Amino acid sequence: MTRIRHNDYGPLDPPAIGAWAPSLTVSVVIPAHDCLPDLERTLAVLAAQTYPAELVEVIVADDGSDPPIELPGVRVVRVGRGWGRGAARQAGLDAAAGDVVHWLDADMLLEPDHLEAHLRWHHLLNYAVVIGDTRFAVEEGEVRPEYTRKTLESTDLLKQAGATAYLLHTGASTSARAHLLRAAGGVDVSLNMAEDTELGYRLAQAGAVFIPDPQARAVHAGPSTVMRREGDVHRHNWSFLGDLVPDLRWLRNHPRRRWLVPYVQVVIEVPPTPGAYEQTRAAADSALAGTLTDAAVTLVGPWSKLTDERRASLDEPLLDLRLLRNLYAHEPRVTFAESAPASAAPAPFLLTLPSGWVLGADTLAKLVRQAERGTLGLVSAALTEQEAGVLAARLERTAAYARAALVEAPTDDLVDELFGALWVSGSEYDFAPADEAEPLAGDPAKWRALAAERQEEIKSLRAEVERLTAELDGARKPPAKGLGSLMRHLRSTG
Repeated sequence: MTRIRHNDYGPLDPPAIGAWAPSLTVSVVIPAHDCLPDLERTLAVLAAQTYPAELVEVIVADDGSDPPIELPGVRVVRVGRGWGRGAARQAGLDAAAGDVVHWLDADMLLEPDHLEAHLRWHHLLNYAVVIGDTRFAVEEGEVRPEYTRKTLESTDLLKQAGATAYLLHTGASTSARAHLLRAAGGVDVSLNMAEDTELGYRLAQAGAVFIPDPQARAVHAGPSTVMRREGDVHRHNWSFLGDLVPDLRWLRNHPRRRWLVPYVQVVIEVPPTPGAYEQTRAAADSALAGTLTDAAVTLVGPWSKLTDERRASLDEPLLDLRLLRNLYAHEPRVTFAESAPASAAPAPFLLTLPSGWVLGADTLAKLVRQAERGTLGLVSAALTEQEAGVLAARLERTAAYARAALVEAPTDDLVDELFGALWVSGSEYDFAPADEAEPLAGDPAKWRALAAERQEEIKSLRAEVERLTAELDGARKPPAKGLGSLMRHLRSTG
């Protein structure tokens, strides 16, 4: 399986149009609502595609048209759950039998080789999301949206887009393997706008590579809604995208809001030892109190063993476990799990924090900044040496481990190859044992002041990093040493 680093699909060499033998089946899904003339025109150009007709099925998802759509020789499915584009796309996905699902708007004029251009990438890579080159027919001619044009130019056709490539994912003309769409959770049926952006984000967390193909040409009849009413579209979509797409940081500028999808999911395993309550509480509370406010905590333990029969309240064997459940029973940012989650999806980051270790005010924010600096897949913070090896906290990028699982059994070495990995010193990122840490309670102002102090330190360090980066002719080398050096540093600092 081809290994793509970040979103750099450059190593792929797609065959020339007309010079290869396709084998994958494709389901073309077209949401439709009271648009029969446009739909009939789109179906006519689909019938003239160069991709083998026996490998193509067309599914029209009728989203409550009046009268209902009836077309001879065309498979029409009715939207059964909800209404709008999200519900229609999911109805089509539910009915799709193809290896690949190709989303298409009902008012599109396609070049004859449009499908073929898309599908050649899917024959090379089973986690590709292909984005067609859609122009919009306006009075001035056929134009590409300015945001799309600038993004493609500034990122070398998304090869250098890193973690943000999904922002160009639209429903007008995109395609993905059916298994990838289903692994990402399908389309959110509650959304009637921006469902393509939200789905693109979850596809990215599922490991997708986004490939814009200039040869997959299509023209949309008339300007898009964004082109006609950009301000209104943003006002509408940004009211809910902040909850669903934590990458859109500018939508999460409220200092105390709680959001549906966390930015970092912190996982803490409750140890089966005396004092587990105090150790785990210290770790969890520190994660909830930091300057990165959209973090959530998962506590891992045998919660199903807690029963309600009569017991010795102060001496039961599972007392520490019960106290933790009591403590966080009504905290919406804390969940309880029997085993550690395999993925934090749809959250973009997962931090595994050993019980008994606490985070500083800015620890999570600093770790995420380090990971984002090089779009790293893993940042490991060395905490201390033990007989079994190095005890570490691990910040994992959800997309990196999902990508690794699509290639082969995911390992840290493979994630390093695909996204990059880095070891840092825990003490430099303000990790501390719970019994040595400053209490959080009693003085929120002091905690905020500490965070402000750390922000000033960060500004100074950032300036130094920029100076060193310039000296290295733009080379982005992570500011950390190898694991052996980290261990010597840990020993020297106690």
